[in-house]
Amino acid sequence: MRLRSGLLIGLFGLVVVLLGGWVFTIAIALLTYIALLEFFRMAEFTGIKPATKTTIFSCFIITISTYLETTGFINREIYNSILPISSVGICTWLLLQPKSGTISDIAASIFGLFYLGFLPSYWIKLREVDSTINISPDKILPFESFSNSTGLYLTLITCLLIVASDIGSYFIGKSFGKKALSPISPSKTLEGLIGGIICSISLATFFAFSLNWQNPFLIGISFGMLVSLMALVGDLIESMMKRDAKIKDSGTFLPGHGGILDRIDSYIFTPSVIYYIIIILKYFN
Repeated sequence: MRLRSGLLIGLFGLVVVLLGGWVFTIAIALLTYIALLEFFRMAEFTGIKPATKTTIFSCFIITISTYLETTGFINREIYNSILPISSVGICTWLLLQPKSGTISDIAASIFGLFYLGFLPSYWIKLREVDSTINISPDKILPFESFSNSTGLYLTLITCLLIVASDIGSYFIGKSFGKKALSPISPSKTLEGLIGGIICSISLATFFAFSLNWQNPFLIGISFGMLVSLMALVGDLIESMMKRDAKIKDSGTFLPGHGGILDRIDSYIFTPSVIYYIIIILKYFN
């Protein structure tokens, strides 16, 4: 069951990334909706009462408006106003409740907006990013009919590097792990971290050479290490929240895998960092 669920998750991710556009955007919205429910469930276990419905609606608006902004349908200034306006709306909603919200209620709601609304929206930005590196579509992937954009390659490669990092961390850690990495997640080891980084760097370097990127060793090492570390941060952040809520899994949506948030935690912090590095490289080039 665990293997079947894992394969279905991977197939689903591959299809929506390839299709891009509204399909990818709606997929992000759906995943973050379920993950938000799981996050707020964890928060409620600690006695917090967040503005669940208002925050979920705000995250949906952020996700949809991100795609509309990347396609030029709405002005960037209008798009930039959505996050602060949503924050005000959430706080106002908590203020108007019969029992006014606490600092923890506000903090959890605004963090949920940022954590599972704003940050995941960068997958859409990354998927739709303008060309920043000279990539020839026939160098590595055969599906030119879906998209020839740089965003497709960057999104696919970033996802694959996260998978490589997770697999490397698991198997190297299981085989050679001795030194615990963090009390937040006792099963993670320093050896596993190194193994994950090596696997991520190796795959990134392979893609850098295959796609004829400039300075392939430097790009491969930097790209692979950055993705692996950001994936680890996302994993540990969710582990910290589960530890506080005293639960093993964020949910039961995926048989054998726990909740959606358990599966996407490594993917939350990565796209924004990669996106802005690409923008910086474009600026200096």
